[in-house]
Amino acid sequence: MLQINPNIINFSDLSFIFRFLPIFLLAYYVLPARLRPLILLVGSLAFYAIGDPMSMVVFAAAIVVNILFSYKCHKKSKLFLFLIIASDVILLLAFKFLVSYGNIQTLPLGISFFTFKMVSYQADLYKGKIRECPGIIAVAAYFAMFPQVMSGPIMRYSDFEKNKILSGTEDEFMAFKFRKRLHLDKIEEGLMFFTLGFAMKALLADYLAMMWNEIGTIGYESISTPLAWVGVVCYSMNLYFDFWGYSLMAAGIGVMLGFPFVRNFDHPYSSKGVGEFYRRWHMTLGSWFRDYIYFPMGGSKKGKFLTIRNLFVVWLLTGLWHGVTVNFLVWAGLLLIMIIFEKFVWTFNKKLLSVIGRVHVLIMVPITWVIFALPVKEDLFNYLGRMIPVSGSGIAVNPGDLVKLLSMYWPFFVGGFIFLIPAVYDYFEKHRKDLHIKVVMLLLFWICAAFVSTKAGNPFLYFSF
Repeated sequence: MLQINPNIINFSDLSFIFRFLPIFLLAYYVLPARLRPLILLVGSLAFYAIGDPMSMVVFAAAIVVNILFSYKCHKKSKLFLFLIIASDVILLLAFKFLVSYGNIQTLPLGISFFTFKMVSYQADLYKGKIRECPGIIAVAAYFAMFPQVMSGPIMRYSDFEKNKILSGTEDEFMAFKFRKRLHLDKIEEGLMFFTLGFAMKALLADYLAMMWNEIGTIGYESISTPLAWVGVVCYSMNLYFDFWGYSLMAAGIGVMLGFPFVRNFDHPYSSKGVGEFYRRWHMTLGSWFRDYIYFPMGGSKKGKFLTIRNLFVVWLLTGLWHGVTVNFLVWAGLLLIMIIFEKFVWTFNKKLLSVIGRVHVLIMVPITWVIFALPVKEDLFNYLGRMIPVSGSGIAVNPGDLVKLLSMYWPFFVGGFIFLIPAVYDYFEKHRKDLHIKVVMLLLFWICAAFVSTKAGNPFLYFSF
């Protein structure tokens, strides 16, 4: 996996929570409403500059180029549309190749996500889905919006411009006391989502990551078969709660700024098949590929062969988006095979297959995460060899390694399994405005802050993409 810049500010860093975010929100709501797009832009660029100044330079250059080209795209110039999209994609792939095979250690912050925002903006502008030539500051703020550009969710510009608090239009028709109440309500609602994501990151994902790292310290060639399988579950939950937690924190900040809540996960591990799993996992990325790649190529309306071709292109690009190393292409290829099998072969007795499909997801998806997690071929083969020991060597290892690690990390497994139950999150979402949930969230916030203050937080995994 690509390295993560250690200087990046995490949403779970106390310096972000108690310094950057309050100062930013104060400026956003206290200064004149007409300045909010500029405040969002300046605050976002400051966020990048603090974490990685070179990322800000690359990002600022990409913003300028895209805004300049957008004045041609709105005139329905296919040539300029092709040129700007090609330049955005080439920039992304060039950095991914340089990180994987060159001498650059980390990707520019958020390049995978701001590239997709830029491509969608140019395409929507060309198709007339966006009013011609929006304001430069507003477009730059959309590209730069720090809560979302690092790891999503991927917002479309048409949704961005609907924020009446950002534009200040809502303030013009409301008395001061009602504006103040609205702004405080938005901040409170956003904090609820932010706190739940904070808990997933600080109380679950970070500790599950510690266990996964300890398995690597033991050596993949030395672990027992039971530990290898538990390790797969550990990494799967680590990735899920890390990314879901980030998405909730990012969406929560967006709500604080007046944007609607963007749901990026919909209980994917309750899915009845791999295809459904990836419609529920990182939903804004999936909808981006659907709307800008799959549907324009014809989707599934032009016969089996072209549907398979379209799925192949989507999953090839999905693998390359995550990284240009072989493990990501193998990971994407395996998922493609499973999705094609479900779509064209696995079509009999739907009720029976819905049960089998759930089991299939719970077994096969975590196994594919091993390929996702271990880019070094020797590590991958050693780990898979311990999971499925042909010679019996993995079973022969004393499972005391599993007992030792579970004795330390079992509470985080229990917490993870609880949050895998859809009813738990659904209850929070339904009752988040009730007093008892607000009290629980307040206590949870300070518990998370106490945990984070006693250890170094891990960067969010998807920052590496």
